[in-house]
Amino acid sequence: MEELNKTLLNEFILMGITNLPWLQKYLFAFVSLFYLLNICGNLTIVSLVTRDPNLQSPMYFLLGNLSFLDMLLSSVAVPKMMIGFLIVNMISVQGCVTQMYFFHSLGCTEGVLLATMGYDRYVAICQPLRYINIMTKSTCIKLVMVSWFTGFSTSLVNGIMTSQLPFCNKRLKHFFCDIKPIIKLACKDIHVNEITVTTVSGLLSITTFSLTMLSYVYIITHVLKIRSSKGRSKTFSTCSSHLTIVTLFYGTAMSTYLGPASETSLEKDRIAAILFTVITPAMNPIIYTLRNKEVRNATRKLIKRSNPF
Repeated sequence: MEELNKTLLNEFILMGITNLPWLQKYLFAFVSLFYLLNICGNLTIVSLVTRDPNLQSPMYFLLGNLSFLDMLLSSVAVPKMMIGFLIVNMISVQGCVTQMYFFHSLGCTEGVLLATMGYDRYVAICQPLRYINIMTKSTCIKLVMVSWFTGFSTSLVNGIMTSQLPFCNKRLKHFFCDIKPIIKLACKDIHVNEITVTTVSGLLSITTFSLTMLSYVYIITHVLKIRSSKGRSKTFSTCSSHLTIVTLFYGTAMSTYLGPASETSLEKDRIAAILFTVITPAMNPIIYTLRNKEVRNATRKLIKRSNPF
């Protein structure tokens, strides 16, 4: 009977970040601000890429997809977190597993897409005469479709395994449904689940990160052959935005999902998750706007058209 009662658990309480009411108000304002910046900034990038004739290239097509992914990734987790600052945050077990699946699927998709963007920069810099022939519109669409398929199919393994677990504790020590805090609430041994999380997430992260870094090894090797310091600087500047985003993305992702789910690691994971879901997606459009001349010019044109005075 006790075992049966354990499996009848049908909802979790998301414990959030803090129980202090005064701090919750400040965090609600902080998260709301960054979420607004995220949606407005990434929506602006998507709008620019689809409408501005000067941004109709493979690099900006991939950037537009990255911005779209950032909006979705945050929207899966952040609204539920904001609710938790105001009221007791409840979620069904099925809803929690669904949120976890979509969050991981979008995160894995972004990792593959970042590797694709690294390949685009490699072709543009190391094989400029063949760039138009290699990075055709159909090729870019196929690469984006592969990114989405890989992300959503890879995450199915952890999603299915987690959905089969019986749960005996409803207090989820996180502000959204992430896989490591969820499996810690299970009534059975989760050793296989932990190994699967580390293996699947680790294999995909290491593979996409290695491919991205391989692209930059070729890029750096090529750039060092350029005699003009101005030419080297200009070439590096075209990659700096992407490299910054790659560092932020993989720095938080690998520190969160590689390793067992101990109490200490879960506390660190919550901090990393704030960066991953709230701050980084809002910073990405700012990074590209500040470091990319074409995006800055397109943004100025959009502002002028929106404000005739």
